[in-house]
Amino acid sequence: MTDANTTPRIRLERRIKARPAAVYAYLTDSEKWARWQGESAEIEARVDGAFRMTMGNGAIAEGRFLELIPDRRVRFTWGWHGSQTVPPGSSEVTIDLVDDGGITVLTLIHDGLGGNDIPSHTAGWDHYMPRLVALAEGRDPGPDRGPSVPNA
Repeated sequence: MTDANTTPRIRLERRIKARPAAVYAYLTDSEKWARWQGESAEIEARVDGAFRMTMGNGAIAEGRFLELIPDRRVRFTWGWHGSQTVPPGSSEVTIDLVDDGGITVLTLIHDGLGGNDIPSHTAGWDHYMPRLVALAEGRDPGPDRGPSVPNA
């Protein structure tokens, strides 16, 4: 998806039947993160703290936290270890959480990706967001078989 000024951007929104604090915990805790995305995660939930997540196929996403507002926002850089097109720190993910009467409205924006990287990252977020929703709502998302990635 692209925004109005034609900058490549992924934007998605999900409604989660949980309070923002419950969702925020899955974005700032290593063990909880690894339950919805990747096989393991190293999360240093502080500004300039490290973000490192290892996928089932061995791919490693890395970045740094830029902003953490408890129960409201998580912003971090994103990239893939060893990637020529999306190296660590080359793109940015912002996740906003808004309380809507006991429902959390999650908005994720992924900026800074080249146009050729949009389809695979969109497929990834489309795969992992329902897993996050399930966990935050107290359900088991089942085993992670990874996303179906176009053009991979």
